[in-house]
Amino acid sequence: MNDAAPRSRPPLAEKVYRAMHARITRGEYGTNEKLPAEKDLATQFGVSRPVLRAALERLREEGFIYARQGAGNFVRIAQKNALGYAKVETIADIQRCYEFRLTIEVAAAGLAAERRNDAILREMQDALDMLSDATGSQVHREDADFAFHVAVAAGSNNSYYVETLKALRDHIHVGMKMHGESLMSDGPVALEAVLAEHRAIFDAIEAGDAARARDVMHGHISHSQGRLFGGSLMDLSLQSSS
Repeated sequence: MNDAAPRSRPPLAEKVYRAMHARITRGEYGTNEKLPAEKDLATQFGVSRPVLRAALERLREEGFIYARQGAGNFVRIAQKNALGYAKVETIADIQRCYEFRLTIEVAAAGLAAERRNDAILREMQDALDMLSDATGSQVHREDADFAFHVAVAAGSNNSYYVETLKALRDHIHVGMKMHGESLMSDGPVALEAVLAEHRAIFDAIEAGDAARARDVMHGHISHSQGRLFGGSLMDLSLQSSS
């Protein structure tokens, strides 16, 4: 019975929920910070107030926000660096993050193809819809991009993949933001290509093709790294002590 409630909400409310969830978990709103007024959020997302309230209701149910009588909605969760990753400080750190993603996310995609269910596929499709809408408007949505990758990790039915991605969200966001800026400078064709890469990942997972899912996820992250670094990766070899 508990699982039925989120699925009964309107699709638009689900999309708003996922976008707000990504903003909160990424730390765009701090703990106990007041969220923008409902009318302002509804305008930002282009939805009605009832749709927005359905999304906020779910965030309250899951403990991400709380309401103060007459004051509005506030963020509840504390932002933690759960796995102890240091902050991104250099370009080399971004390259290291991509290297790590090429191991954990490729493996997670393969497992997702073997283990995913309808609910996970809906989560991935919701994120894809947001990415598609953004591409149509010639913008890049880092929140939707990250939500898609978290949904893939969730499809593995292995919480270690999900929690690792969430712990790395700030690090991944830096690379995604820079990558998005690069895509914007390259024009709509580049945005369409990235959207096609995400769709290929979804299609492979939906089809249950683990080998294909690993292959297209590896290609997607490698292409992102290549577009960002222009094919000129840094030499991260350890220096000799002699």
